[in-house]
Amino acid sequence: MTYAFLRYFVFILCFGLSFYALSGVKFDKFCSVKEPRKAVVLLFLLSFVLAYLASEAVLQLTIYNGFGG
Repeated sequence: MTYAFLRYFVFILCFGLSFYALSGVKFDKFCSVKEPRKAVVLLFLLSFVLAYLASEAVLQLTIYNGFGG
């Protein structure tokens, strides 16, 4: 049960960091200016994917290999 909480915590932390990092990119340049919601959805989805990859990498390097206890 604590492993699940740790996994969710790492994912939420990575999601916040990736959302913060990707918010500096001007996605409105790539998307239509008439529909800015699509740029927000793109930002959210890219943050979600990046957070998943980053959290799995962190867990793979630490917890799965026995470094985390």
